[in-house]
Amino acid sequence: MPDIAAVKAALTSQRIETPSWGYGNSGTRFKVFAQAGVPRNPYEKLDDAAKVHEFTGIAPVVSLHIPWDRVDDFAALAAYAEERDLELGAINSNTFQDDDYKLGSVCHPDAKVRAKALGHLLECVDIMDATGSKDLKLWFADGTNYPGQDDIAGRQDRLAEALAAVYERLGDDQRLLLEYKFFEPAFYTTDVPDWGTAYAHCLKLGPKAQVVVDTGHHAPGTNIEFIVATLLREKKLGAFDFNSRFYADDDLMVGSADPFQLFRIMHEVVKNGGLDPETNVNFMLDQCHNIEAKIPAVIRSVTNVQEATAKALLVDMDALTAAQRAGDVLGSNEVLMDAYNTDVRPLLRELREEQGLAPDPVAAYRTSGWQEKVAADRVGGDQAGWGA
Repeated sequence: MPDIAAVKAALTSQRIETPSWGYGNSGTRFKVFAQAGVPRNPYEKLDDAAKVHEFTGIAPVVSLHIPWDRVDDFAALAAYAEERDLELGAINSNTFQDDDYKLGSVCHPDAKVRAKALGHLLECVDIMDATGSKDLKLWFADGTNYPGQDDIAGRQDRLAEALAAVYERLGDDQRLLLEYKFFEPAFYTTDVPDWGTAYAHCLKLGPKAQVVVDTGHHAPGTNIEFIVATLLREKKLGAFDFNSRFYADDDLMVGSADPFQLFRIMHEVVKNGGLDPETNVNFMLDQCHNIEAKIPAVIRSVTNVQEATAKALLVDMDALTAAQRAGDVLGSNEVLMDAYNTDVRPLLRELREEQGLAPDPVAAYRTSGWQEKVAADRVGGDQAGWGA
């Protein structure tokens, strides 16, 4: 049976990175819904992120999105984060919200547009230098809508050229993390549609290039845990973007649509060394809280990952291995299901109390008065949100 002390130690060392945009306004294609107290700038986003870390104890890192989080002095922003026991994490580029990128960014047929997009990516590396960030996360909306619209192989050449230029600019301790998405906003071809395409580009680039697995970016029925296990085996899993989906890229709270899938993913992570510091997998959230309150939703998401991790750590690996080697199909599955069906909430409440944290992070936040404070204080100005 798993050693509970070892399980607690692994959970204590776990780190979940929260997204700055998760604290801002977001919505559907039809409407962005404003909420009282939403941050108006990156500094206020960090204030909210600090509350998430205060109540969970495992969320000390915040991803930035450029240009949404652009400031005049990124070193000052990093210092502001440090004062709140936070650090700035992955820098996320944006090559999808400019009119010039209608036909693509780094894959665009026009060399001038490609140069503009590359310039933005290199600017993001400059920001990494200023903030101390180690990861550059790239997602490209590039693709085509109609057969014959552009040269499919030629677009891959353009992509490879841009990635090589960015890779060359990286420092020794910095990484390029390449994300994939099988469709949307392009509907005929997407230039990085799957983990194989992302893996192929990263393999060619070198050891500082790794793949991002966004759990919402897969066709229905895709076995995401197989992808995770394979990338870990190849030492090419750089990061997760955790969220949940029912139909497409829904960006719902992680674990809300299929908590069993999240457990299966975390089982492969635990079994294949993905929690080990030297593996350096970045566990990030990438979610849009369209109708629910922002900070409680982020807290819930962090604890959902924590619960799935706890269950994965409780898998009796000796029993599982013995059953697998014996060809015991039902016995092997039973070992996994025993861990999944374990109620880990008492264990996590006990762990939090041992760390001096409130046993129920969401309840503690609700009684903290923070939401009422920011709703009263953050009046006037422009709320942060998509494109801001």
